[in-house]
Amino acid sequence: MARRLTKKCLETASSSSAAARLLSRLRFSTASAAAAAKEPPTLPPFDYEPRPYNGPLADEVLRKRKQFLGPSIFHYYQKPINIVEGKMQYLFDDSGRRYLDAIAGVVTVSCGHCHPDVLNAVIEQSKLLQHATTIYLHHAIADFAEALASKMPGNLKVVYFVNSGTEANELAMLMARLYTGNLGMISLRNAYHGGSAGTLGLTALSTWKYSIPQGEVHHVLNPDPYRGVFGSDVHQYAKDVQDHIDYGTSGKVAGFIAETFQGAGGAVELAPGYLKLVYDIVRKVGGVCIADEVQSGFGRIGSHYWGFQTQDVIPDIVTMAKGIGNGLPLGAVVTTPEIASVLAKKIQFNTFGGNPVCSAGGHTVLKVLDKEKRQQHSAEVGSHLIERLRTLQEKHDIIGDVRGRGLMVGVELVTDRANKVPAKAEAAVLLESLKDLGVLVGKGGLHGNVFRVKPPMCFTKDDADFLVDAFDYAISKL
Repeated sequence: MARRLTKKCLETASSSSAAARLLSRLRFSTASAAAAAKEPPTLPPFDYEPRPYNGPLADEVLRKRKQFLGPSIFHYYQKPINIVEGKMQYLFDDSGRRYLDAIAGVVTVSCGHCHPDVLNAVIEQSKLLQHATTIYLHHAIADFAEALASKMPGNLKVVYFVNSGTEANELAMLMARLYTGNLGMISLRNAYHGGSAGTLGLTALSTWKYSIPQGEVHHVLNPDPYRGVFGSDVHQYAKDVQDHIDYGTSGKVAGFIAETFQGAGGAVELAPGYLKLVYDIVRKVGGVCIADEVQSGFGRIGSHYWGFQTQDVIPDIVTMAKGIGNGLPLGAVVTTPEIASVLAKKIQFNTFGGNPVCSAGGHTVLKVLDKEKRQQHSAEVGSHLIERLRTLQEKHDIIGDVRGRGLMVGVELVTDRANKVPAKAEAAVLLESLKDLGVLVGKGGLHGNVFRVKPPMCFTKDDADFLVDAFDYAISKL
């Protein structure tokens, strides 16, 4: 019946505006009926049974959070889920329901939840010695530093261990200022480099910033190929950096910091060739160049081990965290011996940085990523995922951009492709819908309209297919 009506409308549409309107309504009705008839996708099989859970349920946990934790702590979903167990790329709630974790604890779980090798390393070290600071010798921190340094190019051979990405960026900024004798820092708009009083100055997203002194930081134009004012013209963006130095500083700066793949900003990959131009500008005025690899490091992007390698540069300082510990509170700063020496002029000490348990776990993470060839895996699965998402983009106008590499992917939602109007409300609805279907993704970008797909690096092609099918199904229900 629908086919006969469609044919009739097509025959008369050219001569009748009323028929054209009828055809439009019929197409919408047919598409809606097809969407309604479509069955929701199901999670891929997974041979694992979560343990029976007898602890407090979601309502009680939420009540305690509201009573005893700070009000700035937020949660996803109108009815937040109570996650009680994890295994590789999956999470389980208090009812035993399984979810595909497509955000990896905010890009932190690299090897997989409760990876047996990492668990074993942490447990065995905890049985022997949980904590001893660097005022004593212990092989775990030295072994870990040696392994991490072997992953770095050039003369990046000196490691400082800390507890988080924020702390790593604080230390990197301190190094830059001490080494150069200059104060001013340059960072990109749309950047996120931490939430401490110091790193908030480097961060350039108003949603994260408080009204406090910014600490001599200049925020330059973001070389965003999708939303940037110059598209992918890196020479125009580099000129903006030079202009900031010429007009906004004494002519000297301490350093420049950038994520090659912006995380909280919505998985934005900097325009190709940008860092090479800017590193040259910054070094000519006495500054050092810092690469923030907190989210993009350790092979997640597939094509390279470090994000900065996609731009064919070698930084002076590299910061990292999150995936380095697979969930352990661990971060690091790697730099050259010359820059590292400036910290020896005073007492520099970190109580927990590189403690035996975190060092044993972090070292094992490096081994697992190599043994299981997770960089290559991320490249292969990520290419499949991005290809499928771009095919979905052709079907749904709400998908304005699909970007990223490997398993660091962003899907930007817009209400108007021409004007790139952020689809904030629609993104909120889809986030809930995906959760109901069993998919947990992250949100990013200034307007929260970018879905961040950055799963544990054991994420499979079957998982990718399920995620895209769930996304398709959820959009069809809008």
